[in-house]
Amino acid sequence: MKKSYKIEVDCANCANKMEDAAKKTEGVKDCVVSFMSLKMNVEFEEGADPKAVMQEVLKNCKKVEDDCEIYL
Repeated sequence: MKKSYKIEVDCANCANKMEDAAKKTEGVKDCVVSFMSLKMNVEFEEGADPKAVMQEVLKNCKKVEDDCEIYL
């Protein structure tokens, strides 16, 4: 399953950090963050609960970029 989320991030480097953090989160098969469109496209692993996974993605992103936001 794929979902798109609106994000708020200050720079392209920070967007890359968010993408890397999301990709390392359990339940995420793939993730692409676009700084230009301020969107995060997430592909979830089979059987993963998107809401629970995205809570973990947000926590992991806040660790690398504390002023980022993902609108769930």
